[in-house]
Amino acid sequence: MAARKHSRQRDSIKEFLMTREDHPTADVIYRNVRQRSPSISLGTVYRNLTLLAQDGEISRLNLGDGVDRFDGDTSPHYHLLCEKCGGVVDLEMEDISSVLEKAAAHFDGHVAGHVTYFYGTCGRCTKPEGLGAGLPGGTGLPEDTALPEGSGA
Repeated sequence: MAARKHSRQRDSIKEFLMTREDHPTADVIYRNVRQRSPSISLGTVYRNLTLLAQDGEISRLNLGDGVDRFDGDTSPHYHLLCEKCGGVVDLEMEDISSVLEKAAAHFDGHVAGHVTYFYGTCGRCTKPEGLGAGLPGGTGLPEDTALPEGSGA
């Protein structure tokens, strides 16, 4: 594949994602990146998120809630979708890719991979008066929390 033309807008989007652990939606990314690049359009954000995901620079998460979320951490890891606040949390756990061999044992074709998401209640929502309860993203922070100072876009 030919190298893509450099894009400051794509760099800004990726840089923003690398500062987040809450797996934001394209709309949240757009609102935040637009603070530093007012001329960026929502369509540009969507196109660049698609390119970054295709190139393996970010991960696109489709958790079955109808909204794609994005993760700057492309290392192998699992996610939990909080059924109470809708937040997405990284799960630190050992790799379960052995499930591929188990699936292959019951299938006469080739099993190439798997996607596993967990569902439950995040730590913030299980606490009395949880900070994440009812907040979009379940992070205890508003979804449109601004870019950190000094993150030149």
